[in-house]
Amino acid sequence: MDDSVADISTFSGNDAPLSFQRIGILHHPMKSESLVLAQEIDDFLRAEGVEHVWHASAWKQEAMLAHISEADLLITLGGDGTLLRAARMGAADGIPMLGVKMGKLGFLAEIMPEHWREPLHQTLRGDYWTEERLMLRARVERLNEAGERFTLCEYDGLNDVVLSRGDLARVVRISAHLDGEYLTTYTCDGLITSTATGSTGYGLAVGGPILPPELRNILVIPIAPHLSMDRAIVLSRGAEVRLQAFADYHPMLTVDGQVVVELNKGDHVVITGSPHTARFLRLNDRNYFYQALMDKLSWTGTKEPDT
Repeated sequence: MDDSVADISTFSGNDAPLSFQRIGILHHPMKSESLVLAQEIDDFLRAEGVEHVWHASAWKQEAMLAHISEADLLITLGGDGTLLRAARMGAADGIPMLGVKMGKLGFLAEIMPEHWREPLHQTLRGDYWTEERLMLRARVERLNEAGERFTLCEYDGLNDVVLSRGDLARVVRISAHLDGEYLTTYTCDGLITSTATGSTGYGLAVGGPILPPELRNILVIPIAPHLSMDRAIVLSRGAEVRLQAFADYHPMLTVDGQVVVELNKGDHVVITGSPHTARFLRLNDRNYFYQALMDKLSWTGTKEPDT
């Protein structure tokens, strides 16, 4: 069996046991309709016999962490950003996620807000499959007064880790080492280190390749490179990327576009595959990805050409 996909037993009929009994609902705090929907789904799940249901803002990390270890399913109401937050919070406990799409252009959520009841019935009865996606781990190392390196901070991300020039309209030089060996120095606006999931995000916007979500590869993609290597590199899951930015200002590190770290001179950013995996419940066919990609990006032709 492919280790990127785990099969879940399916049930049918009203007498089938419920797959989940402790469900968390994460709503988008800036979308009032998501809070209303959270209460509707809460009432629905309780009526279906789910033992424990809670909901919280996806932006309030403390409220999420207070309950998340007790959950066996997370339902997110928002765009891909809400699912990215949920992934960083729930991956350590292996909690699967199911997204209700309330954003604009999203690739991760598959349930539409006007048609959620039947998909939730299907989920509760076990009629789904689980998709597992690689996450990245980014570690910032800094020198102490004795000249020794220590870990300043460490974050997991599902989409990407971006080392960039920040707000200034100036290039930054970024040296890259791969598995301990010097690779190259980029002169660019920034460098994206991405998962297959992130390949349809920032990486796609700067001309990077599109990878199917089950692949465990790591992408390294320069942003607006100037007189330096301008091609994306595809790495294996076990690769270690070590980056150092050289500039006379503070470069910025972002994780999933949501966590921001200001870097000092001499800081290193070390990026590897995370030991945790993001798990998504899927109700569509297993070959959904490319058709969804064509539809969302409006790349599908009007009709298939005649043979």
